[in-house]
Formats: sequence, C-alpha cells, structure tokens
Amino acid sequence: MIVGAILVCEVLFWLFLAAGLAARYLLRRPRLGLVLLLGSPAADLALLALTAVDLRRGGVPTQAHALAAVYLGFTVGFGHSVVHWADQHVAHRLAGGPPVTRPRRLGRRRAEHEWREFGKAAVAWAVCTGLLLGMTLLAHDLDRARVLLGYAGMSTVVLAIWFLTGPVPASVRARSGHAADGSDDEARDEVGTRP
Repeated sequence: MIVGAILVCEVLFWLFLAAGLAARYLLRRPRLGLVLLLGSPAADLALLALTAVDLRRGGVPTQAHALAAVYLGFTVGFGHSVVHWADQHVAHRLAGGPPVTRPRRLGRRRAEHEWREFGKAAVAWAVCTGLLLGMTLLAHDLDRARVLLGYAGMSTVVLAIWFLTGPVPASVRARSGHAADGSDDEARDEVGTRP
C-alpha cells in the first residue's frame, strides 16, 4: 500500500507541475497555476499521514515506509528547485523568458553553487532522518524498526559523500587559484550557457 502511495504521489507531483505551468503560461492564469502547483505538497502531506497511520495501527516497518521518508525528504529539499527549473524552461520556451543558465564549472561561483546544492541535500537529509526516527518511535519496537534505522544510516553516508565530492573539492579548487577571484568565471560560462 505504501509503495503504491509513493508512486501516486510521484505521478501527482508531475501532473500538478505540468498543469500548473500550463495554466500559468498557456492559459495565462497565474493564480490558477499557483493553486495547481500547491497540490503537490498536499499530496506529500497525504503520504506522510498515510505512513504515520499505518505504523500507528501496528504496521510492520518495511522498506516502503523508509522510501516514503526518503521521498518526502527529497521533496522538501529539492522540490522547490525542480519546480523553479521547470518554470524557467517553460517560461523560456513559451513566454519568451531568458534562456536557462547552467552552473559554472570552476571558480568561486561554482563553489557557491555546490554549497547551495549541498544545503538542499542537508535539508532533505534532516527531513528524511527525522521522519525515519519518528517512524521508529511509532513502531514501538526497535527490532522491527531496524530497516528504518538502516535507511537513516544510509542517508547519512550519502550526505557525507555529497559533502566530500561536491562543495569541498569545488571550494579547494576555487581557493587554489582556479578562478579564485572569480574573474574568469564569466568567460568560462559563455561557453557553458549556449543551448
């Protein structure tokens, strides 16, 4: 049941996103578009409630419950960015908006980008881990909840790897002379932003 709910929420996320952007740019009804875009968090809250009720009623914690927490963490951490990314692309294609720029490859600005993305990952980790620990409490039995704690550990490892492969090397490169002053960021990006 939980796996099905996760799939429904994922489908609803993309349906609400497509409908919201269509209302905003094709129908020229930005308020309706905003209301439709707000449908996605509502579906996520429904998934959270369903998961909590299932565990509260004595459901055995499974990987499906853990995946629900991971999905909700990702949605909170990265959902806004996904919507913003899609909005920029649709605005460019349908409404004559500016072209979407790509992140810089090197330099101070690349390091800033990597730290922003890591911040989103940290938010996703915090939500995911908090939900997993909350589900563990709802399960009332540590032995039954081992799968949830395993996912909490795995998400921590993923966050640590992200930290060591994203913002740390980008910051080191920025400080060690690769566009340390940011002066050649613009020149590098001229090539990277062309469609």
